[in-house]
Amino acid sequence: MFDIGWSELLLVLVVALVVVGPKDLPRLIRMVGRWVGKARRMADQFRAGFDELTRETELDELRREISALRGHNPVTRFQDEFNRSILRAGAPAATPATESPSAGASETAAVAEPAPPLVAETPAAAVEPDAPRRDPPSAGATPTGP
Repeated sequence: MFDIGWSELLLVLVVALVVVGPKDLPRLIRMVGRWVGKARRMADQFRAGFDELTRETELDELRREISALRGHNPVTRFQDEFNRSILRAGAPAATPATESPSAGASETAAVAEPAPPLVAETPAAAVEPDAPRRDPPSAGATPTGP
């Protein structure tokens, strides 16, 4: 990290021994050790906070991507377009408004109700659980029975 070799470290220790003295050197080393420990804890807290922020950002981005994918589902889009085209094709043409001579008020054409869905939904309770299952006959099979 600091790229300090053994010779530089030995020089610093000799200078500290001469300047501080042998009596106060252990107290100085203890104080420096505490400072280094505090600095490491602060760096770890900073790193942990930064990692948490990064994870939250990635999570938010992932949530946005998921919601975008839900909105751009091609099957749902195709199903909606198909239902709209069926409704347009099955809806009767609107007739122009006509005036009734007896009432004197204009009547508007009735709004067509949407067509029912193509596939009828049956509730699960309506299906008989004991009813035998009937598979459609294969292409080359001949019907047997009454």
